[in-house]
Amino acid sequence: MAKPDAKPRKIEAAFFDVDNTILRGSSSFLFGKAAYDRKFFKRGDFWNFAWHQFRFITKGENANMLASIQDRALGLIAGRKVADLHALSDVVYEDYIRPKLWPETVRIAKEHIKAGREVWLITAAPLEIAEVLAKRLGLTGGLGTVIESKDGVFTGQIAGRPLHGKAKAKAIRALAKERHISLRRSYAYSDSHNDLPMLTLIGHAVAINPDLILRKHADAAGWNIYNFKRRELKANKTAEAFKVPKVRRKKSQ
Repeated sequence: MAKPDAKPRKIEAAFFDVDNTILRGSSSFLFGKAAYDRKFFKRGDFWNFAWHQFRFITKGENANMLASIQDRALGLIAGRKVADLHALSDVVYEDYIRPKLWPETVRIAKEHIKAGREVWLITAAPLEIAEVLAKRLGLTGGLGTVIESKDGVFTGQIAGRPLHGKAKAKAIRALAKERHISLRRSYAYSDSHNDLPMLTLIGHAVAINPDLILRKHADAAGWNIYNFKRRELKANKTAEAFKVPKVRRKKSQ
C-alpha cells in the first residue's frame, strides 16, 4: 500500500510595506504626478493632492491622512481607462519611483531573494503599483488595494477593503496558507505603527524609518530598528545595516 504524500515543507518569506519603507513618500502620489504630467488631471486637483503628499513625508502615516490621500486618488482616477494607467507603469517606475527608492531597504529585500525566500510587497496603494514595483525589483510579487473597474474603466470605488492595518495581516495569512509559508520563520518590514498587526504576526519583525509609536514598540519588543532617512544615514553606515537583520533577543526583565 502506497504511503500518503508527505506535507510539503513550509518555506520562508519576507513581507515589505511600500510607502516610506521601500520608497520615500507615497507611491500613489508618484503615479498621480506622472498622470498629471501627461494631462490626466487638472492642475488644481493635483496640487491639492500634492499637499497631502508633503504632509505624509514630513509627519508620517496616520489613518486619517491615509484615508484622505486614498479618497483623493480614487477621485482622480474615476472614469479613467485601466489600460491608460497601465501604460504609464514603466515611465512611472523609471522617472518617478526609482529615484525615490531607499537603496538600503531594496538591498535587504534582494538579499532575502538570494537566500531563497519569497519576497512580497504589501501595501494599501493600488494592486497595480505593488505588482509593478515587485516586477521591476525582481521580487516574488505584490499585494495591494484592489480598485474596482467596469468595462475597462475605473469606477473610483474600492473592491473589498483597503489593504491596511488588520487587512494586511489577513491577506498575509491567506497568502501563507496558499503558498505554504511559515510565518514564524518569516520576516516583516514597515515604517508605521498601523502595520503592527502584520509585524506582530511574523516571527522576525523589523522597523524601518519608524514613526514614534512603532519605534517605542520595536524597542520594547527587541526588534531591529533601521533608519535610512538622509539626516541619519551617516549613523547607519555599517555593514550590518545593509544585511538581512539578525533576530534580537528581548532584554531580560
